[in-house]
Amino acid sequence: MNTQDILYILRWYFTFFIISVTFLPLTFSLFNKFSDKGYIFSKIIGIGVLSYLVFILGVLKIVTFSFPTVLISIIFLFCINYYVFRKNDNILTIRKNFKIFLLEEVLFLLALILWSYVRGNFPDINGLEKFMDFGFVNSILRSDYFPPKDMWYSPLSINYYYFGHLITAVITKLTSIPSFISYNLMISTIFALTFVSTFSIGMNLFYELKSSLKPKIAGLISAILLTLGGNLTTIYTFFKPYVPADNPVPFWKLPFLPFNFPNDFWYPNATRFIPFTIHEFPIYSFVVSDLHGHVLDIPFVLLIVALSLSIFIEKNLKLLHLIFISFLLSIMYMTNAWDGFIYLLLTLFIIFFVNLSKNNWKEIFTNSFLYIFLKKVLILIVGFLAFSLPFSLNFKPFVSGIGVLCAPSLLTNLGRFGPFLFESNHCQKSPIWQLVMLYGFFYFFVISFILFLKKNKRFKPSRADFFILLIIALSTLLIIVPEFIYVKDIYPMHYRANTMFKLVYQAFMLLSIASGYILFKLLFGIKSKIIKLIFFIIIAFLSFFILIYPVFAINSYYRNLRTYSSLDGLKYLNQTYPEDYKLISWINENIKNQPVVLEANGDSYTEYARISANTGLPTVIGWPVHEWLWRGTYDIVAPRIEDVQTLYTSLDLEQTKKLIKKYNINYVVVSSLEKSKYPNLNENKFKVLGKIVYENEKATLYKINAGVLR
Repeated sequence: MNTQDILYILRWYFTFFIISVTFLPLTFSLFNKFSDKGYIFSKIIGIGVLSYLVFILGVLKIVTFSFPTVLISIIFLFCINYYVFRKNDNILTIRKNFKIFLLEEVLFLLALILWSYVRGNFPDINGLEKFMDFGFVNSILRSDYFPPKDMWYSPLSINYYYFGHLITAVITKLTSIPSFISYNLMISTIFALTFVSTFSIGMNLFYELKSSLKPKIAGLISAILLTLGGNLTTIYTFFKPYVPADNPVPFWKLPFLPFNFPNDFWYPNATRFIPFTIHEFPIYSFVVSDLHGHVLDIPFVLLIVALSLSIFIEKNLKLLHLIFISFLLSIMYMTNAWDGFIYLLLTLFIIFFVNLSKNNWKEIFTNSFLYIFLKKVLILIVGFLAFSLPFSLNFKPFVSGIGVLCAPSLLTNLGRFGPFLFESNHCQKSPIWQLVMLYGFFYFFVISFILFLKKNKRFKPSRADFFILLIIALSTLLIIVPEFIYVKDIYPMHYRANTMFKLVYQAFMLLSIASGYILFKLLFGIKSKIIKLIFFIIIAFLSFFILIYPVFAINSYYRNLRTYSSLDGLKYLNQTYPEDYKLISWINENIKNQPVVLEANGDSYTEYARISANTGLPTVIGWPVHEWLWRGTYDIVAPRIEDVQTLYTSLDLEQTKKLIKKYNINYVVVSSLEKSKYPNLNENKFKVLGKIVYENEKATLYKINAGVLR
């Protein structure tokens, strides 16, 4: 790792440290019963509250999005924290818990450095969803006010869940680190926060063992399972590969080839094992490093799980908790919408059971119980709607209905009833054996835990045991739901892919936390030495397959970690398209605000739309299928594709002028991709309509002369 990268990491780290210190008073108040007082979550709380304040200031157009705005916002929030919570003895809390605070801080820094090193071996911001994610961040960084502009559909704003990208932009603005560096640092930060947050949750599940080393070991086990764990599909490394890759067969039907290990195991197969679906998990996300909503939301998911646990243990749901949970749910909705609804359900369970802890089951349907429960639910939902309103006012959902799988012909003839869709030939189901390959590891622990509780009748379950059963129930529901319904989007064959993806991603995380707890609980709870030995052998066997996944994934994606490059996410561009790299660098240094730039468009996951993605300047149309998804129809995308082609190829100067006016185009890019996309490109007309403001051996940037268009 070079000196410059180390300096970037340290600047980034100390910025997070300052933010976390600012929010320690609020954190200590929220996590009063946690043995570590929720220390690590102060970082997540801090970036969430800070970014939301900056967001509101931008939406209301009170001040522009700038370094001074972010800095003054931090100072303001520090004063608020100090004033509101000054009665609490925070210094005493720090003194009493300094060792655990230091441990978590060291773990966070080490994890940050570790994944920064991993990313430095292949830092390219290219491939999969990276252009989209990077484009969002760059567009936000160029914004004075919010909502930010869609860099791929000028002049409209982003119609997607971009709050996580806004958080990235806020930290980027505050640190003054270039976005092509901060992109990779943010991925590393999420990895670090995931590991240490899970450590805290796993440790505090054993809250009754406050001064023992055991809770810390339990926390580490949970952190490893959630952050690094894969699934049982790695068992295929010992068998002959199945063909084709998108049609897996049971491993027991394949030749056993142990001496050919690992048999060309392709790590993405573990996330596409069930045909026509997606079932990813955190380590895969960290490896491919798309800064997508489901990844950006992981810290907030763990924060709300931790807060739910704290409330459950304390048996006391305060007004502060309700308000803050509603705030978190709104952030989750604005970052990755599904998560907001999933954890709203978890929160409702928590409210119910916390109220129940003070009442007898027979009193559930009494007026007093229902009144208290419904009042808290109302506060929660109203708070959620209020906090998310600034986002919702400028966002149009692109879901078109809820599809029912395997609907009978009577209903398919009906087609639709309310929000429910009954589509013919929509009957994808997951074979049980494939579900076992994906989640069998977790459910071994679940079944073992249930049997343990059932057999040990004298054993009194703790509050943590009930909490674990609660998240197991929720996880199981999330896995089952995609077998019955799907949320309708634009994809014809993969119609339940996104539904499964969003739901089982959360199930994986919750089951990882549960499994870490159960593993540790049963190792010390099982009295029979023979049963304990059998249990240990089984978990060692299963854990082997789970934990070899990151070895395959990291070595494959990062070329065995043999060649450290840097954290510069655009370095690849200087090697593959040096002319575009120079052009993009010039634009970022010399063009302010967000004038519209014309560039060639192309299919998703290609290198088209690279100017808009890497600069944040809006273009006429970027990746068409993405815009089709976000805008709900291809009808508004197709004409723009034709217009871009006309702009580059037409010999009619007046027609070109008309289209330039229509899309308010300020700059035109003519580079290698434009020339290959449009063989009949008519470049001479741009010399008439504007002037060259930048030129290198293969790329030219024209600035349109507004006077010529009149």
